[in-house]
Amino acid sequence: MEEFDKVGVVGLGTMGAGIAEVFARAGFQVWGVEVDGGAMERGRDHVRRSLSKAVDKGKLGSEERSGILDRIAFTTDREDLRDADFVVEAVPERMGFKRDVFTDLDRICPPGTILATNTSSLSVTEIAALTGRPDKVVGLHFFNPAPVMKLTEVVSTISSSQATVDIATEVAKRIGKTPVTVTDRAGFAANALLVPFINDAISAYERKIASREEIDTAVTKDADLPMGPLTLADLVGVDVCLAVMDVLWEEFRTPRYAAAPLLRRMVAAGRLGRKTGRGFYDHSGAPDPAEEPPTGPLAQAVRSESFGFDLAAMLLVPHVNDALRMVGDGYASATDVDTAMRFGCGYPKGPVELFEERGIPWFGAVLEAPIPARLTTADAAPVLLAMEVTGRDSLR
Repeated sequence: MEEFDKVGVVGLGTMGAGIAEVFARAGFQVWGVEVDGGAMERGRDHVRRSLSKAVDKGKLGSEERSGILDRIAFTTDREDLRDADFVVEAVPERMGFKRDVFTDLDRICPPGTILATNTSSLSVTEIAALTGRPDKVVGLHFFNPAPVMKLTEVVSTISSSQATVDIATEVAKRIGKTPVTVTDRAGFAANALLVPFINDAISAYERKIASREEIDTAVTKDADLPMGPLTLADLVGVDVCLAVMDVLWEEFRTPRYAAAPLLRRMVAAGRLGRKTGRGFYDHSGAPDPAEEPPTGPLAQAVRSESFGFDLAAMLLVPHVNDALRMVGDGYASATDVDTAMRFGCGYPKGPVELFEERGIPWFGAVLEAPIPARLTTADAAPVLLAMEVTGRDSLR
């Protein structure tokens, strides 16, 4: 990595432009590639606006901004990557687009060039198989906005060499990110935990257990999260949430990963969140009055003091259970799970940390409840039984 001179970024949408900026900020010479002149100029504008915001906030000097821009060469010709040392693909999430990019890069780049994909939902293994160098293909999953978010998931496949994974991890550190290394599995770590949590909130809203404000307020107050799950769905994109749920369903085929019917209907109606002006909330600038809390029997039961747990626990416990299952399966360590959620999603405490702080009784109240949580005793992560048997209260 010390000998790296040239980094390529293919695809200069919001994410790709942010990735190019991140590498240039770290001192790399970057070639940003787009399909045509118009897309290339939009990518250049993305970088300029992002850097200008940093200057306006006092986080960057004007000379630094100029230096960063000078380190990015914008082009429409992939052949310009013929001597690149490391290339990140950031084109839209369609396998046809990825196939076109990776077969081209495999032909153009030297045999030693490492090729990374920023995919958040497609199989890195399948992408690697498109090339004649699957040992040199890895996932490098950034989070939006790339210049701000600290997490990068380094995703290895059964074909990735350890040297490739080690280099990608060091690259992530050199560009100022906190890497979490995982294997190729649907959703990786952060999305596999976050999106089902959002889906549970959508299900609770659809079943009229609580209003959107009650759901978001309950969770933000209880766990000190930066925003509630329905607000977050609008920010991430309701369509993105559905895409992730469908990928998880295709891989695991369990009820846990069945998309809430309302989620699918929201996408069909074009209510995708902030980017369309309307999602679970109105983002068009028009008044968006608070909803009246539902008054049905489920809502009344959850509000009852005799019920045994509150709305926040009803949503957080299945979320924490997913994290415990991930650790128990050996997919990621407790520290990596918490790191992924803190640096990738802005959590003040990771889900395993939350579990260790509150203990099995908090968790068990939801498992034993007579109604509505999308979690039963049979769904509990097996590692919980192991903890009870051994008397452990920590997974670290």
